[in-house]
Amino acid sequence: MKTVITLTAALVAGAATGAVAQGTTMSFFVTSQNPGTGGNLGGLEGADGLCATLAETGGTFDHTWAAYLSTSDVNARDRIGSGPWYNAEGVLIATDVAALHGDGNNISKETALDETGNVINGRGDTPNRHDILTGSLPDGTAAAETCDNWTTDAVESAAMVGHHDRMGLDDSDAAKSWNSSHASRGGCSLDALRSTGGDGLFYCFAVN
Repeated sequence: MKTVITLTAALVAGAATGAVAQGTTMSFFVTSQNPGTGGNLGGLEGADGLCATLAETGGTFDHTWAAYLSTSDVNARDRIGSGPWYNAEGVLIATDVAALHGDGNNISKETALDETGNVINGRGDTPNRHDILTGSLPDGTAAAETCDNWTTDAVESAAMVGHHDRMGLDDSDAAKSWNSSHASRGGCSLDALRSTGGDGLFYCFAVN
């Protein structure tokens, strides 16, 4: 009887440990790369597809992924699930959508890791890659600048970007915003995005 009780206790403990591990598996990351077309991501479908591909590269297979990108008729905040979200190191990013867009946000250079757990270059690094594509306002609703709904790299278009390192030219709220710092300059090409301190990267969130 004692052996059975001990074995049962061990199985319960193991199951609990597994549940914790599963709950904190990666459900948020910054893409390590742009597909090479700047703001032309193939629309939301193409961006979501890159999130899924990179997540598998990082060893995560059990989530449905969505890019944190707004378009003229879709708000980024409405397409990323309900949370909570954790980075590749199991660090909590936000418990829910309200926290993500409020005081409960834990996005910083140290926590906004890519799909393999690497830190993304920020302000002061070479090259600076802290401009993250979002097309969004601070509350996660759509901004005007979305590279024509992520379908163009044309010079007459622009993208709203945030700073994953929460650093800018001054101490203003915009400079420190993770999702709505400023519009890109010079168009939506990869070269244009790089000219203001970015690399065409974007946030990916697990919907489930």
